[in-house]
Amino acid sequence: MSDQIPAWIDGVLTPVDKLRAHHDGIRHKAVSVFVLRGDAVLIQRRALSKYHTPGLWANTCCTHPHWDEAATDCARRRLQEELGITGLDLQFRDQVEYRADVGGGMIEHELVDIFAAHADNTLTVVPNPDEVLEVDWISLDALHRQIANDPDRFTPWLRIYLDQHSARIFLPDTAG
Repeated sequence: MSDQIPAWIDGVLTPVDKLRAHHDGIRHKAVSVFVLRGDAVLIQRRALSKYHTPGLWANTCCTHPHWDEAATDCARRRLQEELGITGLDLQFRDQVEYRADVGGGMIEHELVDIFAAHADNTLTVVPNPDEVLEVDWISLDALHRQIANDPDRFTPWLRIYLDQHSARIFLPDTAG
């Protein structure tokens, strides 16, 4: 059941095969995480083996929860699986819905729980090569400029998040 994600069929939350959800553009649950350090955000370049948007830059991590998995648990799991990151204090930022063509005849129609976490300079990032080609810490200003200058290098959802939801995602660190 690991490829079954929570999706809405005729208004009822139902386990649906992940590829079917993307091929048919079915609205489904998702999770996105942004790890922040000062004025920088950790972004990842998706592995070339990904079935959609390979090689494009995305937020720190994004995924779909398993059928019976809480969004926070999913975010923690994928941070560890994709980037080897553990122990961060995840803060819920917003729930947004978007629909975007991700190429190859696939549509992401997601209801996304967005989380952010603040890290310090001691954070260790160990990318899983099956998931992540490379990572980079980039200032928000530089990221906005790069997306404006060359949007096709970035995933549709990252462009949507930065264009429409920045004020809710990139709040200052109030922990210290």
